[in-house]
Amino acid sequence: MNRDGRRRPGRRPIMLNLKGCAFVLSLAVAPAGAWAQAAYPGKPVKVVVGFTAGGPTDVVARVISQHLGERLGQPFIVENRAGAAGSIGAAGVARAAPDGYTLYLAVQTTHAVAPALYPDVGYDPIKDFRGVVRIVHNPLMMVVDPALPVRTVADLVNYAKAHPGKLNYATGGLGSSPHMSVELFKKVSGIDLTPVHYKGDSAAIVDLLGGQVQMMMSSISGLLANVQNGKLRPIAVTGKTRSPAMPDLPTIAESGYPDFEVITWFGLVAPARTPDAVVARLNQEVLQVLKQPEVRGKLTGMGFEVVPNSAEEFSRFMAEENVKWGSLVRELGLKGQ
Repeated sequence: MNRDGRRRPGRRPIMLNLKGCAFVLSLAVAPAGAWAQAAYPGKPVKVVVGFTAGGPTDVVARVISQHLGERLGQPFIVENRAGAAGSIGAAGVARAAPDGYTLYLAVQTTHAVAPALYPDVGYDPIKDFRGVVRIVHNPLMMVVDPALPVRTVADLVNYAKAHPGKLNYATGGLGSSPHMSVELFKKVSGIDLTPVHYKGDSAAIVDLLGGQVQMMMSSISGLLANVQNGKLRPIAVTGKTRSPAMPDLPTIAESGYPDFEVITWFGLVAPARTPDAVVARLNQEVLQVLKQPEVRGKLTGMGFEVVPNSAEEFSRFMAEENVKWGSLVRELGLKGQ
């Protein structure tokens, strides 16, 4: 208005035009996230695995990637970047563009053990990644050479205490799940076992079958065939509950160590600043894949247990695992090369 109280001509239309522009702009911006989510993926997606082809991590990645590609109309390509307990592949993904086109199949070793084991690992498992979805977990199975005169957890503990330092156990490498799980069992049971490290579980199992080492804890899926044909003797599983794959086999928890639990887990993670819409899309698509009978049957048939959850739940779970296993690595004074 001017000084005599009359409205200046043209002022109101200008204000209306500004408001109108803001409204139009809001319409343009508001659906952008939705459009971005709907458009994703617009090109092939890379799923990095930090271990060699053919192992449990690789198998899970390929099963999920195949069906994600079929659902989303773009190939999800598995790329194996093995080395340093999976940390080489993880470090590369941590530095990748946070756009949803480079993902990592995270496991206990890469996101709970390796960062404590290797001081210069090249990534922070919590700060440099965000969880997308936990896919499956897999309790380990404790097995022994059938020539060893033990059939239960109590037998093994008693035998080890009667023969201190005489029993060797096989691992898939320093910091691997077979290594850390036995070290945790040694801690709670008070027995002395000597680790023999191999380059992967497959090589470790070969020497276990040959009698060069006496025991091992490894994935049910990797040991099941040799248990079923009698070449290895199962003692217990490491989950809180019995495994559907071996329902008659007791847990270590019910064998006198109620707080003992070790599970290997597998889940998709993305670089830390990946948009919420992309993470949500991936989470929901993986959950739909895991509902397919063919997929569930394939995974459970290999000894995996399907454990779908939200991205937030997976992120919290990884943080808890990081504390648990990182503390054990530091307590044992383990250092990777």
